[in-house]
Amino acid sequence: MLCRTSLVVGSMLLLGACSFSEDALWPSLTGEDPSGEPAAPQAAEAPAPEAPPAPVSQEQPSPLANLGSGTFESPGVTAGQPTGTLVGQKVDSLRGDLGRLQGALGTQNNQLQTQRNSARQFAGNYHSLVGAMNARLQVGTTPGNPELVAQWNQSQAELQQVAASIGALNTLSNEASATSALASFLLESTRATFELRGAVEEDHRQLAVLEDEVNKTVVVLDRLLNELTDDVARTQNYYATERMNLTAMQVAIDNGEFIGGSLASRAYGVPVPAAPGGGVGLVGQRQPLAVIRFDRPIVEYEPALFTVINSALERRPNAGFDLVAVAPAVGDPARVALETNKSRRNAENVLRSLINMGLPADRVSLAATSSPQAQVNEVHVYVR
Repeated sequence: MLCRTSLVVGSMLLLGACSFSEDALWPSLTGEDPSGEPAAPQAAEAPAPEAPPAPVSQEQPSPLANLGSGTFESPGVTAGQPTGTLVGQKVDSLRGDLGRLQGALGTQNNQLQTQRNSARQFAGNYHSLVGAMNARLQVGTTPGNPELVAQWNQSQAELQQVAASIGALNTLSNEASATSALASFLLESTRATFELRGAVEEDHRQLAVLEDEVNKTVVVLDRLLNELTDDVARTQNYYATERMNLTAMQVAIDNGEFIGGSLASRAYGVPVPAAPGGGVGLVGQRQPLAVIRFDRPIVEYEPALFTVINSALERRPNAGFDLVAVAPAVGDPARVALETNKSRRNAENVLRSLINMGLPADRVSLAATSSPQAQVNEVHVYVR
């Protein structure tokens, strides 16, 4: 992905799983009995087969109501006055590039809002149908009830529309990544223009204004990408779960009684919860599963990262992972803060890679810190 190769810099050192002790790679996990306390028996209720099922579904919110709600407005481009210099012409050209880039940002923001609304609408329709079917099944009905079969078919159609929204969001994410890469290039070009000879003071004043506006645009694009990543992950998880639940409901309709949701989502247990503060306290205290070092313009870290994550999940299917962005603790506080921010962006790219590989977002935590032992920006991957 263009954005990833432009933002991620450095080399990667992957630590082989065979070099760790069993305790280091797989820390002991404790917890309560998965069965928990026995569920209290439901109070007996008077049968009411004539009760309409619609109110049951209407009272429940759409499962995709937690999609992001951010809007991403362009900061705008300040008009400038011609200065008659070659540098001034360059500034005017860069200003035009920023205007076109912000136009693309506005289009992508509109597409994101449209896709969110579409996914929520189809998920809401699906949820209403499922609620109605569950209500009928809980009080009992005839095996293979044709009314429920028709509702099941409609539910499947609505769920497929959610799947189409996932494809549209993925396409939009790729487009936003390309726009973010162009924004980063534009920022570097703007800064490089300060070094050109033959400029007057007005050229540098306009360049400073332009640099601020490009910086703001880069920040907005980063936030757009982050929310897109979260939305894709949530929608994918929702679709995968509900597709399995819908298959289980087909069996329930064939039998004419409620049998519960799919067991597939519980087959591997729930991920081990992250410790308070994420994995920050692990740096220097425990051997990481992998260390990605960022000291080169381009690194192909994804194949090796996939290998170690896949191996970890084979050993412990309910494993979780902590990503820690580690920046060098050298220089003044402002420099450390800048490097920490860059390191966190690198970690966000690694997180996107893991999600694109199919790792559920709820299995990964993200944190940032600095360390005097770090020579370059790094991302540490810990297993829990």
